[in-house]
Amino acid sequence: MTFEDLVNQEKIKRIKSSKQEIREILSLADRDLKMAEFVITQDWDWAFSISYNAALQASRAFMYSKGYRASGQELHKNSFEFMKTALGKEYEGLIGFFDRMRPKRNRAIYDTVGLITETEVRELLKKSKEFVDMIKERLS
Repeated sequence: MTFEDLVNQEKIKRIKSSKQEIREILSLADRDLKMAEFVITQDWDWAFSISYNAALQASRAFMYSKGYRASGQELHKNSFEFMKTALGKEYEGLIGFFDRMRPKRNRAIYDTVGLITETEVRELLKKSKEFVDMIKERLS
């Protein structure tokens, strides 16, 4: 899959973005990581959602840096599909992990209280931190 394929499938759109916009999106990811650390002692469902959002924001920042944003009905799914294409085989497993957490996060927010275990939230938070750091390094 190429970026052009994703554009033609209307999963992403070309955009113009500024370094300031990208910095602001990365700041959102940092905020989410800090808040997830705080919330994890209070509510695993919310900490899971916030951790997931940090990875999503880092993905958005990377997409913006390449001149794209997600579009269509499945913005989160399309963001992760872009990231698989952009980062290649080396990060396929990690991006796949975030994409597999997507439906669980959706259920935890909209359908089921107490769905997330401590092990799940701690794993997602750890991987989200690593991912955000990797994206920040690539964008510096």
